[in-house]
Amino acid sequence: MSKLLCRATDVVLWLLFASRFIYAYEFDAQSTDSVKDVARQLAADLMSMYNGNQPGQTPGLLPQPYYWWEAGALMGALIDYWYYTGDTTYNDITQQGMLHQVGPYNDFMPPNQTLTEGNDDQGFWGMAAMSAAEYNFQNPKDGQPQWLALAQAVFNTQAARWDTQYCNGGLRWQIFTWNNGFNYKNSISQACFFNLAARLALYTGNSTYADWAVKTWDWMAGVNFIDDTYRIYDGATVENNCTDLTPYEFSYNVGAFLLGSAAMVEYSNKAVKKDDASLWHERVDGLLNSIELIFFFGNDVNDKVMIEIACEPVNLCDVDQQSFKAYLSRWMAATTKWAPWTFDRIKRLLRNSAQAAVKQCTGGDNGRMCGLKWANNSGQWDGTTGVGQQMAAMEVVLANMIEEAKLPVTNITGGTSVGNPAAGGSDEGRVNPVEWHYGPIDNGDRAGAAFVTFVILAILLAALIFMLSEEDAPGSKNLDSTALPRPGTTKNNLTAVVIARGNGDSPLQEKGKGVASDESSGITTRETTPVAVAHTFEFPPRRAPKRKPLSTSSTASSLPSPVRSGTSNDRPYPHHDLSLASIPHLQRQPRDPR
Repeated sequence: MSKLLCRATDVVLWLLFASRFIYAYEFDAQSTDSVKDVARQLAADLMSMYNGNQPGQTPGLLPQPYYWWEAGALMGALIDYWYYTGDTTYNDITQQGMLHQVGPYNDFMPPNQTLTEGNDDQGFWGMAAMSAAEYNFQNPKDGQPQWLALAQAVFNTQAARWDTQYCNGGLRWQIFTWNNGFNYKNSISQACFFNLAARLALYTGNSTYADWAVKTWDWMAGVNFIDDTYRIYDGATVENNCTDLTPYEFSYNVGAFLLGSAAMVEYSNKAVKKDDASLWHERVDGLLNSIELIFFFGNDVNDKVMIEIACEPVNLCDVDQQSFKAYLSRWMAATTKWAPWTFDRIKRLLRNSAQAAVKQCTGGDNGRMCGLKWANNSGQWDGTTGVGQQMAAMEVVLANMIEEAKLPVTNITGGTSVGNPAAGGSDEGRVNPVEWHYGPIDNGDRAGAAFVTFVILAILLAALIFMLSEEDAPGSKNLDSTALPRPGTTKNNLTAVVIARGNGDSPLQEKGKGVASDESSGITTRETTPVAVAHTFEFPPRRAPKRKPLSTSSTASSLPSPVRSGTSNDRPYPHHDLSLASIPHLQRQPRDPR
């Protein structure tokens, strides 16, 4: 009896162990029904991590540790889900989240994100709105911001930030001077702007957008952010006139430029500009060559699988980077609509990647959550889950239906979204952040400010008279003069009294890239009691920006060369030498808890 019990126990344990290697999905990339079914379950698991549509939560925000920009990327993924599958399950949630984050000037600059918002963050929301216009996603009601106008507003506010003071142009990573990373010009900010400009040119036929797309590409090439082989590097600092190039390559940079270049091919063809169309055709091919070379792992054309090469092989992908393959998948698939000669090549790469991605989706409590690693992992789940991993798997699966998807529309081919070429133009807060919070200053505001100033001065004067009269009163000489600091006793520090929030946030807290908190666009759900606090400030030196590794004087010399190395058997990905392993401290910085 004991032997039978032991044997039964062994069988149960074996089954439990083996279950970890049983695939959760039966995925057939050639079957539309199979792709839709897998995508539906992936979407359901993805949305289990979003609570913005629940009572007491803020539409359009993801919970910590996800930043605001990734919520915009999620909205774009949900628009893609509807576009490919026709399933309207998440349409209302998507529209609600998008519209809640537009901000008071309808340009995706909500007050509770503005002071930590970068150009790339705003760009992801703008590109989601552009997709909604191109795919004829359900339009908002009359009187609400419209998709095309929102995309135009993002473009207009960013065009106004084009900075010629340093590096002869380009967008800075950050918008405000006090934000960590304001001194950095990065490729993703330019990529979002270029992508949006090219697609707006195609949708509207307005050559001004096309001119900006050309200008952005030329600037990128001029500062060597794009090299002669179409490899795109992360960025550089303005102090060195953008010459201290950070050589890391991330998939979303080249993906955004790929789709924008395809849009420029289509725009040039429609404008009957053959030379321009030929030039952008060449650039599409060059970018696609670069993508396959750097961001797909495998030795044979039939087994190459997508990989985030800078961080994935060395297990250093942060929360942001875990989502990057979602955007490369999205933009590669969309490219085939405007650059149809790329279809066979892109479809093969995305089919391989989708099969590998779905194969490893065996994690989590439900046994079907997806991890980060698709390539070179024998189909095993890597133990990670998250919005980025799930979104990436869903996007690459959806991409296998690109052949059946409708062509994106334009103003003259069935587009219904209402535009506004001047959108965002009234947002004077693009250079004056005070007005984002309080609106434009009018005569009534000035009169009120003058009255308040008069009252404060009167109170101060009364207090001064009272104090002088007290000094002359009998017994005033008995005050202990040692109770107050004497003038000149402080050292080199600056002492000030500031109004601090009751939750303890420091007014000098370093920017953390807009972590999504439970705050809405302009309304805080958290009561804070202003408390006067005396601070002694020793202003800290500027530090390297968070989120992606950036060059500084202390780390530039330690960056590995971007040049490909020879084959080595001691590397898990021997055909690449582009990882972040040499400077892990730039990847593992603590996040802003806000």
